Amino acid sequence: MPYSTQNDLPDSVRRNLPEHAREIYKEAFNAAWEQYADEKDRKGDESREEVAHKVAWAAVKQRYRKSDNGWLKK
Repeated sequence: MPYSTQNDLPDSVRRNLPEHAREIYKEAFNAAWEQYADEKDRKGDESREEVAHKVAWAAVKQRYRKSDNGWLKK
């Protein structure tokens, strides 16, 4: 299910990512949710939601890196 606001994101995302990274996550998740609606567009037997979460994390990791002090902008 797409996320309307950052408050709708999973707890792990809200607790750990800075605000800008949460926005990246939300937008990437929602875009992937639409893009991978058709099962034939997904690899293996992953669900639409699993794929969207993977895409969202990949989008965050393009702009942020995880450190001992949390997620930092690259």
